[in-house]
Amino acid sequence: MRPRTTPDRRHDRTDRDATTGTGGYHHAMYVDALSFLEDERAAWVPFEALATLDDEAFDRPVAAAHGWSARDLAVHLVYWQEHALEVARELAVGDTSPAYERASAEWDERGGDAINAEAIERWKDAPAAEVRARMSSVSGELRGYLTVVPETRWVKNAERREFFLGETLDHYEGHLGDLRAILATVDG
Repeated sequence: MRPRTTPDRRHDRTDRDATTGTGGYHHAMYVDALSFLEDERAAWVPFEALATLDDEAFDRPVAAAHGWSARDLAVHLVYWQEHALEVARELAVGDTSPAYERASAEWDERGGDAINAEAIERWKDAPAAEVRARMSSVSGELRGYLTVVPETRWVKNAERREFFLGETLDHYEGHLGDLRAILATVDG
């Protein structure tokens, strides 16, 4: 019913301006974890509205959101949060992240469209309540793990800082238009 491709590049590191990124957050300002975590929380809040939609609205495809439903958008964003969470777990106990390396290799080999479509397909028949539960738990768990990852392993490491920005703040910003389009079908 809905294998779709991603409406954005997810977080293509090759075309991001190193100082400002793809969005409105100034990456150079993140000299400590707390600043990043506060911005990440604030940027995620608007997407929590997806979880409040009734089941019919949650699963209704929206043409202006690249044909995605609220479920599709939620699954897509949470899938990449879960990836960031796996990396954060590894960085909390060590200097490297095999999960980061595996996912980067997979992205290069298969491409983002295939990975994103597969993630959405995997969750298309899951109960809406389960998707909503993931939405409400994964972002907080990610923030929790990032509080225990030494800052030298992510905030003060340019490559990893860009990775976490790409999976969260920049990613959310890239999908604000989709969020607005989905919510407009309910509000309007």
